[in-house]
Amino acid sequence: MNQALQPKVVIVIFGATGDLASRKLYPSIYNLYKKGQLSENFAVVGLARRPWTDEVLRENVEKSVDKAFSPNEDLSEFASHFYYQSFDVTDDSTYAGLNTLMSKLDETYQTEGNRLFYLAMAPNFFGMIAKKLKEYGLKESNGWTRLIIEKPFGHDHPSAEDLNNEIREAFDEEQIYRIDHYLGKEMVQNIEVIRFANGIFEHLWNNQFISNIQVTASEVLGVEDRARYYDDSGAIRDMLQNHIMQIVSLLLMEPPIKLTTDEIRSEKIKVLRALRKIEEDKIDQYFVRGQYDAGEIDSEAVPAYRAEDQELAESNTETYVAGKLVIDNYRWAGVPIYIRTGKRMAKKAINIVIQFKDLPMNLYYKSSKERYPNLLNISIQPNEGITLTLNANKSGSGTLAEPIHLAYNQHAVPGINTPEAYEKLLFDCMVGDATNFTHWDEVALSWKFVDPILNAWSTKKADFPNYKSGSMGPKAADELLEKDGFHWWDI
Repeated sequence: MNQALQPKVVIVIFGATGDLASRKLYPSIYNLYKKGQLSENFAVVGLARRPWTDEVLRENVEKSVDKAFSPNEDLSEFASHFYYQSFDVTDDSTYAGLNTLMSKLDETYQTEGNRLFYLAMAPNFFGMIAKKLKEYGLKESNGWTRLIIEKPFGHDHPSAEDLNNEIREAFDEEQIYRIDHYLGKEMVQNIEVIRFANGIFEHLWNNQFISNIQVTASEVLGVEDRARYYDDSGAIRDMLQNHIMQIVSLLLMEPPIKLTTDEIRSEKIKVLRALRKIEEDKIDQYFVRGQYDAGEIDSEAVPAYRAEDQELAESNTETYVAGKLVIDNYRWAGVPIYIRTGKRMAKKAINIVIQFKDLPMNLYYKSSKERYPNLLNISIQPNEGITLTLNANKSGSGTLAEPIHLAYNQHAVPGINTPEAYEKLLFDCMVGDATNFTHWDEVALSWKFVDPILNAWSTKKADFPNYKSGSMGPKAADELLEKDGFHWWDI
């Protein structure tokens, strides 16, 4: 294998005893190791406040990998690359000790000074940690240094800007990798390929041929044990400002002149700049908020959001949001982009529907009410694939047209093993490919768009709860499309 594709690196994980590290990071590093995308020249340093030892961390890494994959093999060789240091991010003395350990590991594993810092912890520490890494020389080495930051990146535009300024005092923009795990999903990355490698779609990818676009990200789960975090966040900050805005920018971007990080990011940023900002007094014309009530999921009774925790009893936080986005540019003028996301919905899915314009007079419909437009459905989760809905004459139906589905299922193809999103993004970071990470300009523009919505809703008490658990959201979300002559497509 090309050695350039086997990065040598010391990975430092802040928050090594947390849920993210256990469920996502350790299994992802293992998979990269097993596939030969990590050479033997790597080490992982786990940092957290707990008084663990190297042995305790290694035991937990093995449990984590075993739970994720059940590999039925001895994991001790893999786990031997992991080291632990009890660490208090607010204590300066611990940074000096970390520098000593990393220098030793650089030498032991011949990692050529390449260092990756992953901040898998509370975002209020991001700025301080970045400054300390610079102050104590941890980011200075003979190799490259990169910083991965988890969301949320700020609470609104001013706080995001403050955080960015703090981090930029220590790291250059090219060294900062703001991770959005949706961008690591195979079918999200496939959006560009579907568009730009197929004339049948790209020639029609505009307001002349598309009537509307729908993006749905629905969850079956409620807030579980994240009640306090979620109540400060809500559906807009948790999903719309980051994941959904990224999907929208990929769907609507112009073809880049080259498939490089800078060119792709540049086109995504243009979409976000063309996104029409909604004035606060008109928010309710474009956006609907919801909060789940009690209901049933898989025949089991589940509580209302306000009953999940006593602190939520009077909560005004939205667990659902639907909206109509308007893009003011030549390609998309007049095409509504409908988005919806929520918790405790009927299905767990991430789905995109492109609805093409109908023929002005279709002689093959049963009636004017029974119309079957052509649809392109891109399913990102759970069944990755593409479905194209066409009209055809089915056997025995006379001259009438009925919808048929041409489907490609990613998991049905022999030999395809879709990588976990974090696995793909970790590898991209180690080889210096920032294409599927978020640039600061994207973060800033997204916040500037959602801030007026958040401000408008914060000053107005909502009539919650307004949708049952196990449904697809409040009735007002259906009415949002009905007034334009559309409806949500089943996912």
